[in-house]
Amino acid sequence: MKVLFICWGNAYRSPVAEALLKKFRPEWNVDSAGINPAGFISDLARQFLAEEDAEKYLKPYPESLEEKKLSEYDIIVVMEEKLRRMVIERCPSCAGKIVVWDIKDPYFLPREHARIIFEQIKKKVLELADSS
Repeated sequence: MKVLFICWGNAYRSPVAEALLKKFRPEWNVDSAGINPAGFISDLARQFLAEEDAEKYLKPYPESLEEKKLSEYDIIVVMEEKLRRMVIERCPSCAGKIVVWDIKDPYFLPREHARIIFEQIKKKVLELADSS
């Protein structure tokens, strides 16, 4: 199974999902990317993943969606609807592989929301890990 998580900056949501799924399903090929990659991975992502003993699965830096070959993935998880449309523009044949999680970007919310969003991502990742 090859899974790609996508968010805007690849600084929190998608790398957190990637790290957690790598922990729960080490036999899967899991990756993440951003539409407009940030300069670094969020410190809160590192902190929360360390609490889950999953920090070792966290990538060292954000990556761009441009670096990924979308057609190679079995499942493409986008964190919001707008991203689904952007992926389809890049890869029309990928439309049937896309799953929308509708998880807000903590960058635009008060800092305390990062924990809530982490828990939302963890719940969705566990559902995905148990689905196959």
